[in-house]
Parts: sequence; structure tokens; C-alpha cells
Amino acid sequence: MKLYFRVNFKTKMGEKLQLLVMEEGGEVRNHFLNYNENGNWDAEVDYFSKAISYKYQLVNDGGTVLDEEFSLHELNFPHNYQEFIIFDVWNNKNFPENYLNNKILKNKLSGFQNEKISVLKKHTHLFRLEAPIYHPNWKIVLLGNNDALGNWGYLKAVPMLQTDFGIWEVALELPTEQLIQYKYGLLNTDSGQVFDIEYGDNRWALPNAEKNILQIKADHFFKFKAFEMYHAAGVAVPVFALKSENGFGVGEFPDLKILADWAKKTNLSILQILPINDTTANYTWTDSYPYAAISVYALHPQYLSIEKLDFSLPDNLVKEYNALKAKLNALPLIDYEQMISGKWNYVKAVFELNKDKILKDRSFKKFIKDNEEWLLPYSAFCVQRDKYKTPNFNDWKTHKKYIAGKIAPFFTAKSKDFDTTMLHSWVQYQLHLQLKDAIDYTHGLGVSVKGDLPIGIYRYSVEAWTEPELFGMNFQAGAPPDQFTDLGQNWEFPTYNWEAMKEDGYRWWKNRFKALEQYFDAMRIDHILGFFRIWRMPMSATQGILGYFYPAVPVKMEEFQARNIPFNEDRYCKPFINDQILWDYFGDERDAIHNQFMNNHFNGTYTFKEEFNTQRKLSDYFKENPQGWAESKLISLCANVLFLPEETRDGAVVYHPRFNINKTKSYQYLSDREKNAIDDLYVDYFFKRQDGLWYQKAMETLPVILNSTDMLICGEDLGLVPDSVPQVMDRLAITALKVQRMPSENIAWYNPKNAGYMNVVTASSHDSSTLRQWWHEDRIFTQEYFNKQLGQSGTAPWNLEPQLAEIIMKQHLYNDAMLAIFPLQEFLATDQELAHPNPDEERINNPAVFPHYWRYRMHLNVEDLLKKDDFNNKISAWVKDSNRI
Repeated sequence: MKLYFRVNFKTKMGEKLQLLVMEEGGEVRNHFLNYNENGNWDAEVDYFSKAISYKYQLVNDGGTVLDEEFSLHELNFPHNYQEFIIFDVWNNKNFPENYLNNKILKNKLSGFQNEKISVLKKHTHLFRLEAPIYHPNWKIVLLGNNDALGNWGYLKAVPMLQTDFGIWEVALELPTEQLIQYKYGLLNTDSGQVFDIEYGDNRWALPNAEKNILQIKADHFFKFKAFEMYHAAGVAVPVFALKSENGFGVGEFPDLKILADWAKKTNLSILQILPINDTTANYTWTDSYPYAAISVYALHPQYLSIEKLDFSLPDNLVKEYNALKAKLNALPLIDYEQMISGKWNYVKAVFELNKDKILKDRSFKKFIKDNEEWLLPYSAFCVQRDKYKTPNFNDWKTHKKYIAGKIAPFFTAKSKDFDTTMLHSWVQYQLHLQLKDAIDYTHGLGVSVKGDLPIGIYRYSVEAWTEPELFGMNFQAGAPPDQFTDLGQNWEFPTYNWEAMKEDGYRWWKNRFKALEQYFDAMRIDHILGFFRIWRMPMSATQGILGYFYPAVPVKMEEFQARNIPFNEDRYCKPFINDQILWDYFGDERDAIHNQFMNNHFNGTYTFKEEFNTQRKLSDYFKENPQGWAESKLISLCANVLFLPEETRDGAVVYHPRFNINKTKSYQYLSDREKNAIDDLYVDYFFKRQDGLWYQKAMETLPVILNSTDMLICGEDLGLVPDSVPQVMDRLAITALKVQRMPSENIAWYNPKNAGYMNVVTASSHDSSTLRQWWHEDRIFTQEYFNKQLGQSGTAPWNLEPQLAEIIMKQHLYNDAMLAIFPLQEFLATDQELAHPNPDEERINNPAVFPHYWRYRMHLNVEDLLKKDDFNNKISAWVKDSNRI
């Protein structure tokens, strides 16, 4: 079989195109294209299969890949032709019309059945178009400049067949002596009317006089107008925050079904939740932090409904269970410790009573077999964690180092740990069943679910135990100072070893996305900047302020010399302390402080004693010897440095400027010449030299990961965002997050009307205050916002009134952004009756406080929302009127 590829692509001198064909068995065959003129390239390929997957690459004379497609072309060939001319288009993934062929589309078109195309020997052309259509009563049609294409008549347009999700095809016999001009259009199948055609110039095709050759026009996107594209509105609420009549003091997976019912009533088509993985490290309230999962696969037992288990509670426990359930469900906030201990008591009782039946259950056995790669180490980890009362595997007496063969006996009936191992496995099975049931129900309503993927892993997690080589266990990840905190954030997670992950094609990430895809249609990647670079701290630091970017182009000794900076490691890299600084920090207590914690060099300067010379040492000391007022000041003084040293793999030492270097006391004691030179270096390091490296790193990892999933990917890109981030996100069609009060530009706030299509707009996030709280944070700012953004005259009211909250919501709905998703609290703020009586109890998390108790609950039951007809009809009308239905 002969394939003749034709593609138009503008290149520069020394550049050429090559075609990569994916053969069976994973082999890739390269074919260079020949250049003709006017940007036209062609190749002739012998091929012997009825389906093909391929992509194009741009390379230079040396073979270096300069650019490539990230989406594969997929074609099927009819059996009655042996030669095909394929007129192709370079497939830019960031055409949203192309990229959005994802799980949301498949959910919207549930019940979809492929239409079969008939290609006859007389046909001259096959038109193929990628065009995800989210309206089940819309179809693609073809119009053009000859009788076979209806001579541009809407009533004679040629219907196309949807042969796969978002793939439309039709085969035609067209005139052999006429240049063909055509466009695609949209047909409403209910009315039978073609109501629009795509914008822009006509498309064209060459006539085909060869009876034995089929010409394929492989078009890769429909030129939609804004109103025709997918737009949706949604609600964001953590599962733990859901409150239902049947709850156990915390939201459970079955509660998602009630939330989905409410979403259906209000025309909301996206449910967005926070991470739902197991975070059980200590069985205390600190485990409530959803971004510190002990497994990236296991689900959190707190979301398990005891009443929805495959087996009922023992009769003798029902009364006790109901009493505790009523007590916990009446609380305004989650009592994490009572809730989780209660659930474990009851699930253990159910398991013990029905153990024989459970262990014989074929479906349970199949679940173990299908998920053994992660479930076996997870269950063994849980056994060890509970046995030794710590998730820190370094402190276990046995199995400190994971060896699969030594863990396997946990799953044999002879093992003393067998029952406990099976208990944890069964809990995961029940969680899976309950979540899948909720997801399937939600999908049945036409509602999609958006999950949340934490950027880091917990230091004492299953993954850190089983594959430590994939992580930087000697470092901590966090975030630099931002609008949330001047000290930055230290999440205490290990960093990623991207080099090790790359060696096996990012298997770890692909498997993770495959697991998430069981449940979710879209995924929010928390702190997507982590795929470009991470904020890394040594283990000796406790505050994010002592971090630096990794990877980064560091400062080498030669650069200090070239910039005439008189670098001295003791002066620049150790805390600078003199008499005045001691006085500024400690006042009259300065002598007692330096006598206990410092060496006095009797020249007006001081250094920390060896046993106190890092933040970690000080923190550990004060845990045993509480001295609140001194601890925070001494830890802060530890960060009074100008540069942070890093030892590279080859043993060399390089340096990174400390963030906000000019705010340190150490900086104030430099000469003006030193300050100026360091300022220039600081600006170069943070705002100029890194972007190329970070762009390269992100483009190595993100395309591989994105191509492994069918989910719509959204990136949380808040904070200190380098220029490379929006460039990569645009290139890969990753939707960005726009929080009105956190603009990336140098403006007071973000106006939602300026949001482009590939964005998710929102008024608040789980890390911010709610709108009603925010209204009180800065009255001057609020007044300006009230007058300029909301268009109101006079003095801003003291509280955010429902009608003003409604204006804010509508501004986020009526724009071009693909998604408008709001925390549940913001919907409730538009109704005086439904708004929380105390706005300060609505906030989910404050990132400046760590660790934080994640215990927010709705103040009313989800069932109650279903009954609020006026409120629901109001939201439903907004969504419909803003074309987000």
C-alpha cells in the first residue's frame, strides 16, 4: 500500500521535516520529507496496515529536534484502495477545538455509538475533521463550490458521520477538473437547519482524476465561533466539607450523588473537589491536610460510608453507631480524630464478622489482582505504620527498606499480619466501589468531575518507601514568598528526581494519571510550576525563605569576580549578626540570648554555636525547651543570609541569592557598591537567566504526561510565575487559573471579561479567604473595587451584600473562559437566607498557617439545597443565559 503525504509548513534554512510512523510493537520508523516550494513538503511511504498513527517533527541538519507535534495523527484506510494521497496539517495541540476531545466530551455524549462510513470505489475524496461537539443535537456538515457539495447551499449541505468521539468523516465523488473550495458547518438535528459555518477563508482541495487513488483531506480543527465552543460552570467543594442528613461528621463519597443532583438542578456541569487520597500518618488532626497523601493511589478511609458497605454493622453496634453519628453530624466543624477512630472501629467490626465471606469474594480478589502493583505495598505499609505507631519507615524495626519479596508473605494466610493486610485492602475495595458508584451516577446526569493532583508526595509515604530513588529525599519542596506569606512555604515533601523518572519514560507519572482517570474527567494540577522548577530547601531549613529554585542556572564563583562582588562565604552565606542586629531582635534580652546561643567574636559580631546553627536545630531544641518569644526570632535570624550554597553532583559549590535579599539585615550593612552589584545579579537570577532552562524542563515532562491521559488538564499557575509558564501552557493547551484578586500582571485585580478561552475563572480558591471575608481585609481596596470593578457609586457597604456577590458571580460567568468554577460558599453568599451566619467559619485553608486543621463543613445539608427552588432557579438561569449549559 502506498501513502503519499503532503503537508504545508514554513521552515528556515537548514531545517527539514520528518515523519514518525508508529509501527506495531512500539517501533518508530522515520521518513524524511522532500521540500518542493512555498512551504510544501511531501513523502512517499510503503505501509501495510489499515490504520496508522504518526506525527511530524522539525529537525535541523544535525538531527536535533526543534519542534514536534504532541498529538498523534490517526487514520483508517478503506479496504478498496491501495494508494492514498494525504493532505495534512501540522497539528497544533493548542487549538482548543482539537484538544478538547477528552473525557468531558465522552461524558456529555454518553451512549454515543460510532457511525460507520462507507467508502466506495467511485469516491475521489475522503474528508476527515477533528471537531469535538458537546451538543448531542449538533452535527458537522460540509459545504462547497460544486453540486456534490451543494454549491454553498445550506439546505444541500452534506452531513458528515461521527466515526469516533469528535471525529467526523464523509467520502464523496467530486469533479475531476475543478479546484474544490469548501467549509464545514453546523447542523441542528432537531430543526434540520444549518445554523452556522466556520469563520475564515475557504478551505481547498485539489481535484482527483486518479480512479485508483483516494485523496484524504485530514483537517484537524473546526473553526468555531466563541458561542459554539464548550463552556461550563461548576462548583468547587471538598468532599470532606459535604454535609448530608446521613453523614458521620464528614463528607463521604455517596454524598457526591446528592451534590450532583443539585448541580443538575442548577445547570452546573462540573464538580470540583480537593485531593481524596489517604493521608493517614498519625491518626491525629494533622492528617486532615489533603495534600500530604501517604499513597498517590489509595483513597482516604474518611470518605467511606459505613452504611454503604457490602455488609451491615453487627446488630449490637447499631445503637452506639447511630448515637455517635448524630453527635458528629451535629458539629459545625469536623472532629477529625473522633470521626476517623469511629469509622475504623466500625469497619473493623464489619470485617471481623464477615471475614470468611469477604476473603472468598471473587470481585474482591479481582480488585487485589488488578491493583496489586500499588495495593500490596500500601497495605503492608499500613500494617507497619500501625505496628510501630509511625509512618516513618526509617524508625521501623523491620522492613525499613522495601523489598517486594519480603512484603509478599503479608498476603499469605499463614502470616500473623494477614488479617490486617486484608482489612486495609478491603477498605480500599469498598472505597473504590462507593466512589465509582458516585461517579457513574454523576456521569449519568451529564455532570463531570474535576479532581486535584498534589504536586508533591509525603516524605513518609508508600512511594517514598518503595521507590526512594525517584525522589530527592535529602531536600524539601515548598514555595517562595508570595501573597500568602512573606516567609514562603515549606511543605516538607521530598523533591522529584526527574532524571531517574525520565529513564523509564515517566512510568510513575503515567501510572498515576491512569489511576486518576478511573474517576475524573478533568484534573487540576496543583502548583504546575513544579514541572518547570521546584522551590527546594535543605533539610536544615524549616522556613521556605531559605530555599532556591531547582533546577536553576546558579551563580558560580567566577561570576562574583566578573561582577566585582567581594564574595566571602562566611559573610554572605552565614547569618550576619552584630550588636545592633542583636538589639533590634532581642532588646534587653540580647546578652542572655547570645550567651546561650552564640559565639561572641569580641569585634562586634556573633555566630551561632554549632548546636544551634540551623533553623532545624533551633526548632528541635525548642520542642524540648519551649521559649516562644525567642524561638521565632532566632529562627528568623538564621535566615539573615545573602546567598544559599549548593553542592553539585561533581562536588563543586554554586550559589543562589536569597529571596528578597534586599530586605535582610545583612544586606543593609553592605556598601552601596556591593548593594548595586548584588541587585543586578539578583534581577538577572530571578527574572532573566532561568526561563530557557525551565521551558526546556517543562517541555521534556509535560507532553509525555499529557499524552498519557484523556482528562482535561488545568494548571494552578498562581504565585511567582516566570514567562516560560504561560508559554508552555499555551503551547500544550493547559487551561490556566484566573483568581480575580491574585492577578499575575501588575494590576490591582483581574477583570474576568478579559479572560481568554483557555482559562478557568473563579472568585476565590480553597487557599484564599472567601469573598465575604476578603471584603473586610482592606477597606480602601474594597472601596476602589466597589466603584471601579462593580460599577457602583457611593460608599461600599460594610458587608458584601448578596446583590454585590451576585454581580461578582455574573462577571465571572459572562466571558469567554472555558470554565467558571466557584467555591460553594460564593454561591451561598448571593442569598441572605443561605449565607453562613459567620463568614469567618467558611474559610477552608490559610496557607500561612502550617500545619492547619482542614475541618470546614457546610453549615446546611446538601439535601436542603435541593429544596431551595428560588435559589436554584436563579443559578440555573445565570448559567443558561451565559451559554454555559
